Amino acid sequence: MATSKPKVLILGGLGFIGRNLIEYLADNNLVSKIRVADKVLPDLAGLSAKQSAIVKSDLVEFKQANLAREAMVNKVFDDGGIKWDFVFNLAGETKYSQTEEVYKENIIDVSVTCGKAAAARGIQRFIESSTAQVYDAGKKASDETSKLHPWTKLAKAKLEAEEQLKAIKNLNLIIVRPAIVYGPGDISGITPRIICGAVYKYLNEEMEFLWDKDLRINTVHVRDVVAALWHLTTNGNLGEIYNLADQNDTDQGTVNLLLEKLFHIKTGFMGNIKSKLATSVAMKTVAETANEKHLKPWSDLTKSKGITNTPLTPYLDEELLYNTSLSIDGSKITKTGFSYRYPKMDEGLLREVVQYFVALNYFPNGVI
Repeated sequence: MATSKPKVLILGGLGFIGRNLIEYLADNNLVSKIRVADKVLPDLAGLSAKQSAIVKSDLVEFKQANLAREAMVNKVFDDGGIKWDFVFNLAGETKYSQTEEVYKENIIDVSVTCGKAAAARGIQRFIESSTAQVYDAGKKASDETSKLHPWTKLAKAKLEAEEQLKAIKNLNLIIVRPAIVYGPGDISGITPRIICGAVYKYLNEEMEFLWDKDLRINTVHVRDVVAALWHLTTNGNLGEIYNLADQNDTDQGTVNLLLEKLFHIKTGFMGNIKSKLATSVAMKTVAETANEKHLKPWSDLTKSKGITNTPLTPYLDEELLYNTSLSIDGSKITKTGFSYRYPKMDEGLLREVVQYFVALNYFPNGVI
């Protein structure tokens, strides 16, 4: 007798990773039912035409919910009396430099409330998406046993959520810690650098970043992330943590070379000594100056192309401008039989990011 395909619950399912997970599950005919819970309504989420059609299909059921609220979480889990096999927690605040209260409610409380609900219902796998920013920064690639020293406030909250989830009795937990995730729908990973490239092409100037070309900003493609999430439902060991990072060992120089090809611009770096001098007084001032330089030209460029509203911005958060290396070893998961389909970032993959947003009229057409 054939076994039925699993039913999955995706928390924060309309975000960047969530929408790509839904598409992956649908394309590969892996599940019989998807319930998506998110604060944002599908029509306002900036989904691609294909993703929107999948979300509105019979395969997917949408629930609007604030997942920090226990009553709402119970409804998300229980409505319709469906027994969920796997739960993916992709919910939570994604903006940097928010207050501790915001992170507590929208990361820690969400994870713990949903984790307790999953444990109470005997969910087979609860897969928590954390961040590789929890590791102590350094040039040596961090594996899952490396020293922890979260270097953003968001990462501190993610690590606290991890610890509290581990303490929940009977929770079948697996944690993933992705490097910088990029790909179609990415707003805050590599995309701000792509937008800066468009700005400097518009200004006809050389693009210059802080620090040097060797600063590690390791990456992983979103389609590899979602494939890994699914792989871990049956191949991951309970209680384990898995880093997700490609073999690109991406650094600032890698990204700049690709942006040069994409936009036909020149790029460079201030260098470590000059950058230290610039940032020694106040990184906040440096960030404000850079953002002032980029924001108006981006606004002018989008308006000139008839774009009146876009979630995309070249805004660079102060927390991400420090000389902090993100160097990650993502090989542990390969020992479970997983393989990365996108081991190297290339121009075509960045071009795809731009084309995704051009189709939504969020990025000006004809810039690349």
